[in-house]
Amino acid sequence: MVKKIRPIKADINEKDWLSLFKTPLSRRNSFLHSEEELSFTQTAFRILGTYPDEDEYQEVLYGLVHEEELSVVLLSEGLDKSIQQELFQAIQRVLMINTEENGLSVNRLVAFMQGESLMPKAENQALAVHYRESWKTLLEHFKASHDSGFLHPEFRRVFTDLIKWSHNHLASWNAGLTEEPPKMIWYGDASKSEAYFLYYLILIGADVLVFHPEGSDILAPYDPDEKQTSKIRLGSKGKPLPFPHQKPVRKGTVAFRASKEIEQMLHSDDSMLYKPWQFRSYIPQSITLKTTYDELFILMKEKAFIRPNFEASGQTVQIPALFAKVAGVSKNRKEYWARVQDVTDHELAWTIRSFPFTKTIPGNNHFHFQAALGSDGRLDPEKMMSSNWWSYKELPTGLQQGLAAAISRCCAYPKLKAPDHETEYQTQLYLFNQALYLPPDLLKLVQKFDYAQDIPKMVLYNMEKNGPFSRSDAALVLLMNELGMDIIVFNPPGQNDLELYIQEGCFDIHWLEDVSFEEEFKEASLIKKMFKKWF
Repeated sequence: MVKKIRPIKADINEKDWLSLFKTPLSRRNSFLHSEEELSFTQTAFRILGTYPDEDEYQEVLYGLVHEEELSVVLLSEGLDKSIQQELFQAIQRVLMINTEENGLSVNRLVAFMQGESLMPKAENQALAVHYRESWKTLLEHFKASHDSGFLHPEFRRVFTDLIKWSHNHLASWNAGLTEEPPKMIWYGDASKSEAYFLYYLILIGADVLVFHPEGSDILAPYDPDEKQTSKIRLGSKGKPLPFPHQKPVRKGTVAFRASKEIEQMLHSDDSMLYKPWQFRSYIPQSITLKTTYDELFILMKEKAFIRPNFEASGQTVQIPALFAKVAGVSKNRKEYWARVQDVTDHELAWTIRSFPFTKTIPGNNHFHFQAALGSDGRLDPEKMMSSNWWSYKELPTGLQQGLAAAISRCCAYPKLKAPDHETEYQTQLYLFNQALYLPPDLLKLVQKFDYAQDIPKMVLYNMEKNGPFSRSDAALVLLMNELGMDIIVFNPPGQNDLELYIQEGCFDIHWLEDVSFEEEFKEASLIKKMFKKWF
């Protein structure tokens, strides 16, 4: 009779993880089945990312679950959450003792678990011991990573779930210690209980593949040093699509796959060789740069990926944006107007010379706002985009996601000043209301925004004679800043405009030597425009 069970981690250099997962235990390296022990190579991998060809990735997932010889359980969609009343009552008795004794030690907790038959049932004595030792390892991890140990508020839920799922999913191996441990697949994110159960399955020796196309490592807190599992990093990253329950019908050619692999090498997130619209499906998030006056006009001409702090990782692209006000005018008017015209003549510049340039949107969208909130109390971009009131459905999907995420952030942390009578929620509702109806000219500009390349610019030329800057103008300016656009305000009289409605510290103010109340806007000469166009 086997006296010891010893799973052995697969070699980190093992390239063909998929083939190893499909290989029977007895044909793997390190296999030994004697009276003394059962040792075997365990396939426990964290497979982060996806293939360049998404259909190929989906085909691999589909094949793993539907290959009859493997008997794989898609655990992420098939956790058996049922529990017998007797088992539930036994769990509650152990938890009550733990509370009454102000937190049990690991050994005492395991002893009470055995007394109440909470360990997974095992007819084989070696397997019973193996289950118990694996529980000890898991409980020691929980206790070490929570300040209050087994008195932590999450322990009750995790403990209950682990016992319930252990009883429900380990019966096939309990029947008589076959040579094939359970094979489990997990796809996507996981709750704390689910991650701990995956960790327990790995400890007992189950074959476990954890897939996450975005590259999130859900088992990193439980096996940071890769002692039990190995990480496999695939070449690309992508959004988690639903797990395929139908075989993908499209198949990439050899040339297609080769071009995707070359493209991946040349145009990775940190390659600095970005193809057009490479980040269209990413979520843009601005970081506002603090600059000197001279530096402002140097950076204004630079593409996003050249600017400091540009970064693309996961599914987010961080855009270094400029948000500045130039108050007053230079003594050297020629230099001043040369800089103004350099900015306003930019191909992606929207110049505003009459105020207000927006309207306050009437109505109260309280119910739309509430219906779009997620579990974290913030606007959920997916809920917004699927609502019948979402007015941007014709935009490319990636751009809709970026715009919805910017609206969510803008409302969650409002930078708009509130009048004395207005609550924070009313401010959020005002920003939400204004964001639902963007000017057509601005929408066209947004659609030209290739996040790594030239950054669109909102240029406001504000004198005392061309109308007052309004609160609705400020709301739109803040949203575009959140999206990653450059905002520059020229105010020759040096009067307040942004300051009236936007919180201090959100933008730079550069004061020049003079103020002028008669500085009418000057277009660049036709000859100068033609010269710039040619050269």
